[in-house]
Amino acid sequence: MHGPPLAGWLLVALCAATGSYCLLRMRGEPSGRLRRAAGAEALMGWGMAVMAVPVAALDPRPWGPPLLAAVFGVAAVRALLPARRDGGPLGHHLHHAVGASAMVYMALAMAVGGPAGGHGHAGHAGQDRVPGGVPPLTGALLVYFAAYVVWSATRRLVPAAPGGGAGAGSEAGPGGGAGDPGGLAWSRRPELAEACRLSMGIGMFAMLLTL
Repeated sequence: MHGPPLAGWLLVALCAATGSYCLLRMRGEPSGRLRRAAGAEALMGWGMAVMAVPVAALDPRPWGPPLLAAVFGVAAVRALLPARRDGGPLGHHLHHAVGASAMVYMALAMAVGGPAGGHGHAGHAGQDRVPGGVPPLTGALLVYFAAYVVWSATRRLVPAAPGGGAGAGSEAGPGGGAGDPGGLAWSRRPELAEACRLSMGIGMFAMLLTL
């Protein structure tokens, strides 16, 4: 990724923290749709963290980008398959598919964006920068994630209607109960899940800006 190393490390910290939270949320969810969704978001967070590491510290080429592209290509397909059997919101599945597809796109851009020495990646801003993405596609993804971030932030600012949305991010309320493994009921709070998705949307937007 292009850009100063400090920005890369901040993205690594944000995405790793988000991925770690999603892992805790996955552990706290019973088997089913929400557990799979938390697992997909954990994979996305950690994948973004790996991709954001400045190349001065770790250059994953030549094997890293194809591996990331393969992993998230499978994730994009899997995001759509459960939509036909678990009854979850179609928009949520589509968002996961778009996010995984964006990861495939950025991984392929990493593979062709510059020589193996790392020019044109984080820590080498302005040195032999070679564009790695297709501008129209990059622009479309930037618009999508910018709109998603604004929409998500607006949802957090507008109070929910009485009796609605309290369990939108979880099948159980914040209090947990008998099915709470390891005392992780706090990780299933819907506002934390939404903040997690908002953080990943911001991180995705920032990473796309570097292409």
